[in-house]
Amino acid sequence: MGPPAPGPRRIAVCVDDFGLHPGVADASSRLADQGRISAVSCMPGAPAWPAGAPELRRLQQRGIELGLHLDLTEHPLDAHLRGGLRTWLLRAFTGRVDRDRLRREIDAQLDRFETDTGTAPAYVDGHQHVHQLPLVRAVLVDALRARYPARLPWLRSTLAGENPPGAKARIVQLLGAQGLTELAHRNGIGQNGRLLGIYDFSGGPGRYEALLAGWLRCAADGDLLVCHPATGAPPDDPIGPARRSEYQVLAGPGFGELLLNGNVRIEPLRAILQPAHRAA
Repeated sequence: MGPPAPGPRRIAVCVDDFGLHPGVADASSRLADQGRISAVSCMPGAPAWPAGAPELRRLQQRGIELGLHLDLTEHPLDAHLRGGLRTWLLRAFTGRVDRDRLRREIDAQLDRFETDTGTAPAYVDGHQHVHQLPLVRAVLVDALRARYPARLPWLRSTLAGENPPGAKARIVQLLGAQGLTELAHRNGIGQNGRLLGIYDFSGGPGRYEALLAGWLRCAADGDLLVCHPATGAPPDDPIGPARRSEYQVLAGPGFGELLLNGNVRIEPLRAILQPAHRAA
């Protein structure tokens, strides 16, 4: 007899930006019902959050992991903290972050998340990846340790999954992936292996499906594929066309065929991480 066939590679697939507008919520629900995603990242301060939040309880009952998409750049609850990504990069890398005010904002977003979903977040990541920035990551981990000592949420790693990584994936990684990984390890916080799905949002559905095929080819057990689908988008959404393209591909038969042919299975990340934690 030959060696046993290798088991499937298990990855998490996460929709970002839930709450930004109704099209994201609609795509999240539809893709969850199709079994095409395993996680939804939530923006409690975003305009469509109040209307969309009740649906999250149903998604959780279906086994979807719900996480906080920490937002400091578009819709933080404290408007005085709002700043574009460049502003937050400058603040974080020059040490000009009001740690107390930031801690209050993180707690406020977690409070609203818990109130509206009825649960603690399974994980935390960041809108425009702000969760990994210097100082921000330290304040975030302090908040998580204080609030959830018995069951720490996992944190999104932005370590690039492609080899070689694309330009945008490389930049995202350089902004704090290594520092966050070291901090998470010191505090016993789980993370995904690598991050897939980072691109420049151009090219339409044809290019996205080709990129998706490449990400799945290089995916390893425990990696995370991030996506930004929507069934529709308002005119002021700068990546509205890309959101519609992503939804078209992720909901279509081609994605299912890629998963089947590549022996890739979508699972909640905590379910993938648990055996490793028990073995440790």
